[in-house]
Amino acid sequence: MTFTEDYARDGYAIVRQFLPPADVERIGAAIDSIHAEAAAHGRSFRHGNLFYKIADGDVRMAQWPSWRSAVLDEARTDPRFAALLRGMISGDIKQIINQIHWKRPGGKGDFAFHQDSRFRRPPDAYRNLGASYVQTGLAIDPHTARSGGMRILPGSHRLGALNMEMDGAVMDNAAAEDALVALGLDPAGLIDLELDPGDLALWSPYLVHGSGANRADHQRRFYINGYVRAADCDRGEWAFRDGQPVPLGPQPALVHYEQLRERPEPHFVD
Repeated sequence: MTFTEDYARDGYAIVRQFLPPADVERIGAAIDSIHAEAAAHGRSFRHGNLFYKIADGDVRMAQWPSWRSAVLDEARTDPRFAALLRGMISGDIKQIINQIHWKRPGGKGDFAFHQDSRFRRPPDAYRNLGASYVQTGLAIDPHTARSGGMRILPGSHRLGALNMEMDGAVMDNAAAEDALVALGLDPAGLIDLELDPGDLALWSPYLVHGSGANRADHQRRFYINGYVRAADCDRGEWAFRDGQPVPLGPQPALVHYEQLRERPEPHFVD
């Protein structure tokens, strides 16, 4: 069975050893540089689409770090991604998500159970979401239950968009199984996504997933890139045209930051 068949059946798939150790080490070094820059700001910071999320003194997330790192920009447009995605969605691909998630040992790191479809706003900018969009996550460190890896509910993508509203944000809300029960979902079906460095996970925007804190003795870095068929999306940066890489241009495209044109300058975010 191919990874595309796994993806269609379960809502997720894993490509083992997608990148070799030397490439993972290079990307990891770039991620560490981004972390150092974010930490130096001391608080959440935005410059255009670039955003550093700092909570309780920890750097938790970076959005569009490719604006600060040529290595990460090259990684998101690596031809190996184009080859993987051509048969799934298209050769003409935009990108909606370009993120790094960090979980340090002993720090906060919960993500409540959710579907990524909740973040695809405004809805009319995204068409045929289930068939046109693929989320990917590259493991830089061992990604296990102990290190706060993803917990997923295979097959949940077939249910479409669920009413998974909650009080507060997805980040730092516990992945409570009671929330699944309330929706008629069986937590007994949950599995832990286990990845070695260089492994790539792919999942549907409708896959139910969450994660907990890092209880391991090492950090957990995860490089996330979300791709969409260009014809079905009115937002996002180009990643590939006819399978060929498209680097970031001189000006950022509208993605999620609604005030991009009104307030593009560097500023702290409360």
